[in-house]
Amino acid sequence: MTTTQALHPTPTRETMRALLTGVRDAVEADLPQILALRNEVTWKEDGSPVTAADYRIEGYVRSYLEAHLPDLVFIGEESFDTGTWQMPTGFSAVLDPIDGTENFCSGLKEWGVSLTIWQGNTHLGSLLYMPELREHLMTGDRLAPVTSRIRGFSSSMCDEILQAIAETRESRLMGCAVYNLYNVVRGAFARFSNPRGAYSWDLLPGLMLALEHNCDIEVEGKTYHGEFLAPGRKYRVDIRHRYDLHPG
Repeated sequence: MTTTQALHPTPTRETMRALLTGVRDAVEADLPQILALRNEVTWKEDGSPVTAADYRIEGYVRSYLEAHLPDLVFIGEESFDTGTWQMPTGFSAVLDPIDGTENFCSGLKEWGVSLTIWQGNTHLGSLLYMPELREHLMTGDRLAPVTSRIRGFSSSMCDEILQAIAETRESRLMGCAVYNLYNVVRGAFARFSNPRGAYSWDLLPGLMLALEHNCDIEVEGKTYHGEFLAPGRKYRVDIRHRYDLHPG
């Protein structure tokens, strides 16, 4: 991993970008081993898949972050325990090691790593990274303009999504929050909706990047202003790209 010194109490954007870049570079370097674990699948109680690669990525990203963020509270999808949760006052990190695991273990390239870092209620930086597509977005990045009429939807099917698809000229269901959030932030989706809801590790990094790039965001039907989303529960989201405030 990229060498980064332990961060002082008020890290700069440059030191935070160095930390996020270190995570991205580590996953990129590990990609052959990650892909080799694609077929080592077990099943969670809710019927969703998890692979050995999910645990592998979460393990070394956690170790890396804990080495650089003093007294870090780490919230990872594969290790989070709802019974011990309290809102941190110091550094915290929320990680989905493989978002879109169903895609990943099915041989699709639309999966990604989702990470956000906070200090109390203050957002410090976020990263969306899709290794097989070789695309990423992190706090501070600029984006090339893209214009679209496509509306993306969560693949967690419900009557509301079915009705909205019937009323939408162009729609997509990609099965990966990282992919969906990345594309609505850059304008390749005009809108993304998840009326069934997803967890903070699925959504929070992308929501903060959407906020940074002037998207209109609703969480649970209310305007979102960048609040920390507690883990362990699902949040319904609707994001619209603001083409009148297009980056670049």
